[in-house]
Amino acid sequence: MLLDECAAAGVRIDTSCGVERVQQVDAGFVVHTTLGPIATTALVVATGGLSIPSMGATGFGYDIARQFGHNVRPTRAGLVPLTLSGTHQTRWCDLSGVAFPVSACCNEQRFDNFMLITHRGVSGPAILQISSYWQPGDDLRLDLLPQVDAFAALKALQKQRPAAELRSVLAELLPKRFAERLCEFWFESRPIRQFNDPELRAVAAQLNDWPLVASGTEGYRTAEVTLGGIDTDELSSTSLQSKRVTGLYFIGEVVDVTGWLGGYNFQWAWASGHAAGSAV
Repeated sequence: MLLDECAAAGVRIDTSCGVERVQQVDAGFVVHTTLGPIATTALVVATGGLSIPSMGATGFGYDIARQFGHNVRPTRAGLVPLTLSGTHQTRWCDLSGVAFPVSACCNEQRFDNFMLITHRGVSGPAILQISSYWQPGDDLRLDLLPQVDAFAALKALQKQRPAAELRSVLAELLPKRFAERLCEFWFESRPIRQFNDPELRAVAAQLNDWPLVASGTEGYRTAEVTLGGIDTDELSSTSLQSKRVTGLYFIGEVVDVTGWLGGYNFQWAWASGHAAGSAV
């Protein structure tokens, strides 16, 4: 359908065509490519960000923006898995593949969704979402039992199954392997009837407010988006045209606009492309 619409509009599509540099001239621009120069009165830069370089992502769009005097805000990987290191990694890495719902909280942001343990750290929708608000050194917390009062749940199970060990009780609330690991390194596993209220409250407090010490991210290699980019203050909010250079437009991920998971970044790409295309 897209190709049919392009054909009807007289669009020419060149493939295997590298862009070497862009030159501003009196009549607009000359784009120097491996297929020769292309002269144009308007130029739309839709080169994306740095995410997933194996698909061809580069910082070329940022280079063009700087060439024409634009401010490029610092970039980093967004919607990306987090990595663990040292004992934090060794205690979790062999649980790779275990997934369960959590609430991830950092810098006054909270996302309720699934977390997936990987061989290098943690991923899943909740982690990808919070990664856009986290940087190394920031306090990152997980509610391992979202929407559940952990103390009340443990007290109820204590009455129902007083002889059961804590590891068995936690396995009713969390994946079994994860529950066993908690009791291997953090909680003493003994019959739950032996826990008094202060001890149960301490266990519950950790379950509802677990500190996750991440060391970094998987980087642009697997990031779904690039945070940062061309400063929106220097672009028209209606046409995405540069306020510095007439006829120059920037759209999509090369601009400093980042959305949540769920199609928001696709929507921004299409909406900004439509705005610039209509203006051109």
